[in-house]
Amino acid sequence: MKQIDFDWKPLVLVPLLALLVLPFIGSASTWLTLTVAGVAMGMIIFIIASGLTLVFGLMDVLNFGHGVFIALGAFVATTVLGLMGDWTGSQDLWRNLVAVFPAMLVAMAVSGAVGLAFERFIVRPVYGQHLKQILITMGGMIIGEELIKVIWGPAQIALPLPEGLRGAVLLGDAVIEKYRLLAMVVGLVVFAVLAWTLSRTKIGLLIRAGVQDREMVESLGYRIKRLFVGVFVVGSALAGLGGVMWGLYQQNVTPQMGAQVNVLIFIVIIIGGLGSTGGALIGALLVGLMANYTGFLLPKVALFSNIALMVAILLWRPQGVYPVANR
Repeated sequence: MKQIDFDWKPLVLVPLLALLVLPFIGSASTWLTLTVAGVAMGMIIFIIASGLTLVFGLMDVLNFGHGVFIALGAFVATTVLGLMGDWTGSQDLWRNLVAVFPAMLVAMAVSGAVGLAFERFIVRPVYGQHLKQILITMGGMIIGEELIKVIWGPAQIALPLPEGLRGAVLLGDAVIEKYRLLAMVVGLVVFAVLAWTLSRTKIGLLIRAGVQDREMVESLGYRIKRLFVGVFVVGSALAGLGGVMWGLYQQNVTPQMGAQVNVLIFIVIIIGGLGSTGGALIGALLVGLMANYTGFLLPKVALFSNIALMVAILLWRPQGVYPVANR
């Protein structure tokens, strides 16, 4: 574990990528605008991927139905924000945040509750069977998308940014969108809470110990099964939060939005090391930056840039930047 904790090489990948691209962009202000946008996008992707990273890293469950919680969180937030028009329409930033944060909390609560049922009836019968997990969770996602269509309809629904979060601030000649700054703050908070919980609390210690030797932890009187269910619920809630952030980022929501970002999520956790929270953060930042840089410099190859990034990382480290022990 000490080698992983003090392995500094992956930490330089993000600034290295940014610096390598600078000469090709030319303008420092344009480079700064693209970099901040890429970091913000990466933070949103990390929030989305962090739930699946937890579930796979700590429970060894391949949940291909993760996307349904993303879409569910986005639609729940759309409903909540729609009921708070006086707050979202205000020019005061604090009033906008008073509307956005409760919408995030409600979305996380609903996604977590649905995640509890998803674990109980869909995932639990196939623990330890990866192929069946892939098939049954994909089926669960399809059913979930259809239920979302029943409740909210199949059409795309607008999710506009609150008035105070629209527009941008100027940093020299660089243009930084206000919402991207909020996304960066939320992403950092999520990462800090996850890292602290897993490394500094008793619950995190028990979960990590249960992954290594479940029987020993249970012999001490702890119910690891309940802890793992809690991990799945938290992972689902984080997916709901990510859905809110992604919906506001795109300013619209669709029932298929979770499935559309599933590829990005798996690219991130593969780059990160299949279960590593720190690795997922680095992977998400790299993906966000790569998408923005290639979209500006080489639009025709932007769709394939993240695949190329993943291949390059795996050629360097086949198990990801921070591989999880014993996986």
